[in-house]
Amino acid sequence: MRLFLAGHLGMVGAALLRQLQQRPDLTLLLRDRAALDLTDRGAVRAFFAEARPEAVILAAARVGGIGANAAAPADFLAQNLAIALNVIEAAHEAGVQRLLNLGSSCIYPRQAAQPIAEEALLTGPLEPTNEGYAIAKIAALRLCDAHARQHGRDYRSVMPCNLYGSGDDFDSETAHVLPALIARVQAAKEAGAASLSLWGTGTPRREFLHVDDLAEAALLAMELPHPAWRAALGPDLNHLNIGSGSDIAIRDLAALVAEVTGYEGAITLDPSRPDGTPRKLMDVSRLAALGWRPRIGLRAGIARTHAWYMAQRESAPDLA
Repeated sequence: MRLFLAGHLGMVGAALLRQLQQRPDLTLLLRDRAALDLTDRGAVRAFFAEARPEAVILAAARVGGIGANAAAPADFLAQNLAIALNVIEAAHEAGVQRLLNLGSSCIYPRQAAQPIAEEALLTGPLEPTNEGYAIAKIAALRLCDAHARQHGRDYRSVMPCNLYGSGDDFDSETAHVLPALIARVQAAKEAGAASLSLWGTGTPRREFLHVDDLAEAALLAMELPHPAWRAALGPDLNHLNIGSGSDIAIRDLAALVAEVTGYEGAITLDPSRPDGTPRKLMDVSRLAALGWRPRIGLRAGIARTHAWYMAQRESAPDLA
């Protein structure tokens, strides 16, 4: 099978690539941003016509934490809409029957009942701090649904919780909470800082999944025979939650990162900064019913990610 993995250089795409490279039955089609701009409709259509993929995994996206989303909401909305529209439409036009779309738990309402079931989609207002990104991801999900209904395409979506791991973004201006914490706590340790201040109240709860676990679960979802996919989700759903099934308060997460990195200073809170969504815990009962469980615990995953970050800093000192 000729499979196009869109976004293979990102954290999620790279984790998927590591697993897909072990499959001798696949011919992987890979293009970096310099070779193929996924926001360019003409270029994407030309690529599909030339490369003729038989299956697609859409893992490409512009991503970032609360600060990045708040600073550039138009960019996050427009660029992610363009990527999704161009890839999904080009896949359909090229006759691709199977596509897996990688979404995000931010598609769900800010005040969704916990844990968040797949049925919660579009039942309430979104979290304002990342609304643009969320709307783009909802549109991609719905476009896959529409192609399934109108054209009989097997275009599926999976909605991961907060992800972390090797290849993450550790820039304090753009990173998500866990890699940002790892970088900041490590910097505080090296500086001998007596304390470290965190955004918000520290009370929001988040669910985290190592990206290697996500890759395993996503490929399981993609490779399910169509009758098994429909049986798992029922007649009205076409997206599956992927998560660890447990969450942690941000202040406790910071304490865990400090423990792993060996930082002994105080951790203070700045309630003048935004918290984001109060809680995001995914209902992963449908995924669990398929027999899947994560293999990498949070503490072990943080230790792995911290070790990767330190190794990258040794080879690229500008990351410090």
